[in-house]
Amino acid sequence: MTDLDILHFEQLKKDVQAQYLKEYTPSYDDISKWKGIDIIYFQEDLRKKAKGNISEKSFYTYFKNSPVTKLPRIDMLNLLSIYAGYDSWYEFKKQHLFAGELLKDDEDLDDDDLKEIEKIVFTAPNLPQNDITLKKQEEKTADNEVLQKSNTENQSIIHNKDINTKTNSEEQKPKKSFIKKNAWALITSVLVVLTGLLGFKDVIFSKTYKYCFTDADRGLGVVNTLEIKVIKENESPILYKIKPGECFYYSTKDKNLKMQISSPFYEYLEINRSLENAPDEEIIELKPDDYKMAAYYFSIKDANGDPEELKRKRNQLESLISNNAVIYQIYDNNIYGIERLDKQKYITLVTTPTTSLKNLSVIEMKKDNNGKIISIKFKIATDEKNK
Repeated sequence: MTDLDILHFEQLKKDVQAQYLKEYTPSYDDISKWKGIDIIYFQEDLRKKAKGNISEKSFYTYFKNSPVTKLPRIDMLNLLSIYAGYDSWYEFKKQHLFAGELLKDDEDLDDDDLKEIEKIVFTAPNLPQNDITLKKQEEKTADNEVLQKSNTENQSIIHNKDINTKTNSEEQKPKKSFIKKNAWALITSVLVVLTGLLGFKDVIFSKTYKYCFTDADRGLGVVNTLEIKVIKENESPILYKIKPGECFYYSTKDKNLKMQISSPFYEYLEINRSLENAPDEEIIELKPDDYKMAAYYFSIKDANGDPEELKRKRNQLESLISNNAVIYQIYDNNIYGIERLDKQKYITLVTTPTTSLKNLSVIEMKKDNNGKIISIKFKIATDEKNK
């Protein structure tokens, strides 16, 4: 490892960061500040584009510190180079040469490199082993030639052997040069295959589970979007949003599953499942929150302009909503995004006959210990037919 290799790796980290920022918006642009869910999304993108993975520990070791004091293994360097758009680590360095820096295709490999090549190729299926040990055999042959020449009594006898050995050595030189030039390419190919298999191991060994949700009181599908947080040990929670009537599909190779389920109209529910003998499909009942459900029902109920019906609707909302409730309306545009309403403005809005009320949807609703609604966040979706 040279100081130039460290500088090249710092360049590569910036290229990896730039590649990720083309499609994603993490908490910080600087890759050294990423943590939690940002790292998880980066690992997913790395698996998708480079067919490989790096552990969270490796990310903290090599990306949180700058500059690093040591280089990662060659397989990780190749993986990150492929993610950044290059064929290999060598190709990346080749395209980012510093002033006066030279990269030699035929530079001699040291003993550690040869041992690493030999180890990788020996463990890879259907690859020749003899070529890897060729250099050591040639060195041994050369040593024998020196010993033979030092024995003056045997020189005349083995003269023809020396000629044959020299001829064989000259024939093997192209092979030796070929191995030197293509050793890292061979290693890269093997490692790409191995990292590809590692990248897909989660898919190969994982199992998919299906969870559907029903209203416990009505026996029907839920009427509001569900938020599901999957909790994994030592990892940030992963949030999923499930639309009404849809089921939740989750693939994992873990033995346990912990989910936190929440919705504006249903009581919070935490699910813990041992997956060793769990069924592939399961129906989960959610208990509706009657106060929240009633507030939503009276908000969208059509009074048809009947004064008596409108009066009953207002009275119901008056009793369900706290006088100090915090209410926000969310808009579907970039100019005017949110507006705060008090209790009376909200009641006036939902008791004024208009066709747009059928598009009212509650994003969030909270109540106090006495059952009074203290917070509402809602939106009225744009409907082109009503314009």
